[in-house]
Amino acid sequence: MLTDVLIGIEIASSFALIVLILLHSGRGGGLSDMFGSSIGTAAAGSTVAEKNLDRITVTVAVLFAFCSIIIGLRWG
Repeated sequence: MLTDVLIGIEIASSFALIVLILLHSGRGGGLSDMFGSSIGTAAAGSTVAEKNLDRITVTVAVLFAFCSIIIGLRWG
């Protein structure tokens, strides 16, 4: 039962990671361009959005790694 819950969390976090990573800016503006590209990257709101996106992505990545390790230990 616990393994099934962990696998469900891992699947959900993997899809969340895909979406969150695609929201990040590459060479362009990424999330900053979505919220007013005419304003530019100097806008305070866009940098706050990028920092929050970074925090959420790291949190989901740590959750994904934790679930992967626990699943590996349970099946190993």
